[in-house]
Formats: sequence, structure tokens, C-alpha cells
Amino acid sequence: MNPLKKLAGETAIYGVSSIVGRFLNWLLFPVYTYIFAPDEYGIVANLMSYVALFLVFLTYGMETGYFRFSNKEGKAEITFTTGFFSLSASTLVFWLLIFVFLNPLADYLKISEHKEYILLLAATLGLDAITALPFARLRLQNRAFRYAGLKLINIFGNLGINLFFLVLCPWIHKNFPNVPIETIWNPDIGVGYIFIAFCVASVINFLLLLPDLKSLQFKIDSGLLKEILSYSWPILIVSVCGQINLNLDKMLMPNLIPESMDPMYQTGIYGANYKLAVIMTLFIQAFRYAFEPFFFAQSKQENSKQVYADVLKYFTVFCLLIFLGVMFYIDIVKLLIKSNYHEGLSIVPYVLLGNLFFGVFFSLSLWYKLSDKTRYGAIMAIIGSIITIALNIILVPKIGYQGAAYAVFLCFGIMMVVSYILGQRHYPVPYDIKRILFYFIFAMILFAVGSQIRIENQWLKMLAKTPILLAFIAVVIQKEQLWGMLKKRSN
Repeated sequence: MNPLKKLAGETAIYGVSSIVGRFLNWLLFPVYTYIFAPDEYGIVANLMSYVALFLVFLTYGMETGYFRFSNKEGKAEITFTTGFFSLSASTLVFWLLIFVFLNPLADYLKISEHKEYILLLAATLGLDAITALPFARLRLQNRAFRYAGLKLINIFGNLGINLFFLVLCPWIHKNFPNVPIETIWNPDIGVGYIFIAFCVASVINFLLLLPDLKSLQFKIDSGLLKEILSYSWPILIVSVCGQINLNLDKMLMPNLIPESMDPMYQTGIYGANYKLAVIMTLFIQAFRYAFEPFFFAQSKQENSKQVYADVLKYFTVFCLLIFLGVMFYIDIVKLLIKSNYHEGLSIVPYVLLGNLFFGVFFSLSLWYKLSDKTRYGAIMAIIGSIITIALNIILVPKIGYQGAAYAVFLCFGIMMVVSYILGQRHYPVPYDIKRILFYFIFAMILFAVGSQIRIENQWLKMLAKTPILLAFIAVVIQKEQLWGMLKKRSN
């Protein structure tokens, strides 16, 4: 089977759980903006940014290490059991530390009156860490449908609990005062129901994965574990720094913005508008799930490098199409959040392009993983984190959340360029940089042209931008068809 078609097919299946499923989950955030004020939603944005970072710490690159060592003959089962018990043990240590340091943590996060938020999120994180390797094994075994099904159950469970407690129960309370809904619902819990939903959904996923653990052997290969950790620690640094680059802004914003500028309010505005880049984010997430096991397996093929080059080109084109689509139809997209959040729409193009650069960086990262030079990944990630931290400290206190958006854009842009330069030295791949740059510059020109269309009627304005979007698609199709004809003739 054509490897590109195989990758596209698996990306589509994983997309059911990541793009479609997460999109359903993402639809909750507009609900949050209509229910909670920006300062309340700021608490959610702030805490969830820590969740993403700590999940990386708790899995410490074990998934990538599992993919790498399971491909060695006779190592699949022992690699899985060794990794699984390692993650389980470290999760127990994490839970103990959370319990011991609960009070100072709550004080630092400015939620001293709601320590239960931390406990709920710690339980969720631990369960997600324990189930990380079972999910990775499903991906390695190409059991994409089971993987997608379990992820969808998790997402629908979270969605259902949120809608029940945040929408249905208040509606019943308002319209049917005689119904004793207060026996199961407490309006004072508020944003706490968001964290309850996450925890319950993770418990359900853990229980559903238990059948996949029946064949688990209770033994650990300590030598293999050392090899995996030696291989994976740079991946951990890459992942930690990646999460810092993605989430540090929302972590630090409450402490960087002066009280006179209402830091939690700005965090809420920034977090909500950041979410409007979800289409780009979710596509990249689905691509990442499919691409990592794909490029490890594809590395054994003779034409692997040309396949990697084609993947990057088409990936970039699709991301540029998403960018233009979101920005040309932003008047529709912005309706997803309440009007009092619209002041932050100016960050959306920077966040979209920052995510595009991050996706390209991930696609380029195969060079240090395949050549076992993962330390370079760690170095690049550290450079990115330094850029992120420095720009946030410099810009956010002065210009608020707009500075955080600039930091995302510049950080991932620089990391992408550095990764390409180093990759061509250590593991050269014939990427069609000229064509990719042409598509990027062409898309930016079209974006600039579309931004100059000044029509008061929003629908007419979007209609006027549609031919510009179609022009991008037409040019890509034309050039790719011409390129395909030239390649056939040369062969």
C-alpha cells in the first residue's frame, strides 16, 4: 500500500478521536465563555495549562521509547510491561507528593479555597499517565479503531457530564423550581464541575482498558528500563519544553500582569481566543499520533526520505489552508465565544501560525529520533523555552496577552528553522523548501489581500474572500499536477 495513503488513512482514523472528538470537547469552551466571566474562565485556562505540562513529566518520554524498543525483535512484550510498571510506580509517587504539598500548591495557584481542584486534576493526571502506554500499544499494533473508540468514550463522557451539570441542571432549576435538582447539583461548585468531568472520564477510560492488561506479565527488565530512560530523557526535555512553549504564557500571565490590568481577566481573554485556533491544533494533534509510529516503520524502506519530504510539503499546504479558512471566516468563528471576549481576536493569526510552525518542527524532528541523536531535540527545545520565557517576561507586563501571542509565533518559528538546518547536516532529507516557501508566501499575500477587504456586511465580506481562498487551492492543485507530470517524464 502507498505509504502516504496509509499515513493519511491512519491520520483520518486518529482524527475521529482527536479532531472530531476533541472538536466536540472543544465546543465546551464556548459554553464556558457564555456561563463564566473572563476572570472565572481564567482559573480554568491557568490550571489546565499546568495539566498539560505535568502529564509530560508523568509519562517522561516513555511512549516514544516504547515505539523505539518494541521494534526490536522479541522486545515488544517486555518493553511494554517494563514501561507500564515504571509509569505506575512514578504515578504513585506523584500522588503522594500532591497530598503532602497540597496547601502550598493551592496558595501558589491562588485557589486556597478550592483545594479539591488540585486533587481532581491530580487523579486525572495519574490515570492518564498509567493508561498512556496501553494507548501507545494500540497505536503500534495499528488498532486505530479501538484507540479512537476509547478516546471518543472519554470525550463524550467528559462532554456529557459538563453539559449535564453546567447547562441542563441550571436550566431545570430555573424553569422547573419544583424539581429537587439541588439533590445532585450545587450551583456553588461552578467551574469545579469542569474538573469533576475530566476526572470521571479518565476513570471510565482506565476501566475500559483493563481487558488490554490481562496478559500483563509482572516483571521488569531493569537493563531495558535504563536503555529506554537513556533514550527517552532527551525526549522528555523536548516534551517539557514544548509544553512550556505552548502553556507557559497561561501559567505566568496571572503573575506577570500587574494587578491594575486585571491579570486573571486577561488570562481568560487570552485563553478563550487561543482556543479559536483549535482547527489547526487538532489537525496537528491527529497528524502527530499517526506520524511518529509511521516514520519509525517507514525508515526501513528504500524511498523513506522522499516520503518524509512529501509528507512535510502536503502537511504545510493543509495547515496554510486551515490558516486562510479561519482568518477569512473569523466573523463566523468569533461567534463561538461571547462578545465580551472578542477584544482578544488580534492574537488569533499569530497563534495559528505559531501552531503551524510547531507542526512543521514536529515533522522535521524525525531526524534526531531516527539517528538516535535525541540530545539535539533537547537542545532545541531548551532554546525555545528560553525564548518563550524571555519574551513573556519582557512583553506580557507591558502589552498583556498580545505579548504572549508574539512569543508563541517567534518561539516556534525559530525552533522550526534551527531544526531544519541541523537536520540537513545530520540526516539530510530532500525537502522541497522552494515549493513550501512559495506556498507560504503566496498564502500570506492572499491573507494580506483579504485583510484589505472593507465591507460592513459581514456575510458579503466573507463571500468576497471566498474566491481568494479558492485561488490558493487552485494554484496548489495546478502546481502539484505539473510537478507530478515532470517527475513522471524524468523517470
